[in-house]
Amino acid sequence: MLKIENLNAGYKDIQVLFDISLNVGEEEICVLVGPNGSGKSTLLKTVMGLTQIYSGEIRFNGEAITGLPTHKITKLGIAYLPQIDNVFSNLKVRENLWMAGYILEERTLKERVEEVLEDFPILKDYLNRRAGTLSGGERQMLAMAMAMMRRPKIMLFDEPTGNLAPKIAVQVLNKIAELREKYGITIILAEQNAKKALELGDRAILLVSGRVKFEGKSRDLLSHPELGKIYLGIKGL
Repeated sequence: MLKIENLNAGYKDIQVLFDISLNVGEEEICVLVGPNGSGKSTLLKTVMGLTQIYSGEIRFNGEAITGLPTHKITKLGIAYLPQIDNVFSNLKVRENLWMAGYILEERTLKERVEEVLEDFPILKDYLNRRAGTLSGGERQMLAMAMAMMRRPKIMLFDEPTGNLAPKIAVQVLNKIAELREKYGITIILAEQNAKKALELGDRAILLVSGRVKFEGKSRDLLSHPELGKIYLGIKGL
């Protein structure tokens, strides 16, 4: 579904990604792991057209999207959830959902709101509360609900469990897996909670200093005698 070939990218004169090549299949959960500063967030931003691409190609469902503006990439069916600033804090929960579905017809918009509230029932009691008053976990659920308003084909998550309590972090990751199972969405998940994310994922990409150090099955990285321990602080199973 997503193919990246020989990608070099960064911010103006600062190169962050070096010769990145990877393939993400349909309905896979692909986990991006690596030390802080390894380029995980930059890779997601590059897919969304938010960085400078020096060379290489990105293809989505066979169509080249390299260099497309972000709004056109979004319309193709790619949703991006940054770690912070992923909801409109001053708007009510209900208004956030409306904003996320602003391109939909009125009837479809109402139907989608009902659908996402079934998927994220915790939001039903907070529809008239400002998003900024929600807890961290609740804001992440709202951000996911907003993305689901547009029924994306692929969702890019940037550290969705950052700064969350362990119990809430597990709930967020389980909800991501649930969305994949229910809607067949492809997931690319950049995550610091490496062990839990790898247990959840199908494919793993280990980035180190902007380069791919490992690409393969998640369980193979989990059980690798050296890589997990050296770069992720986890022990093999």
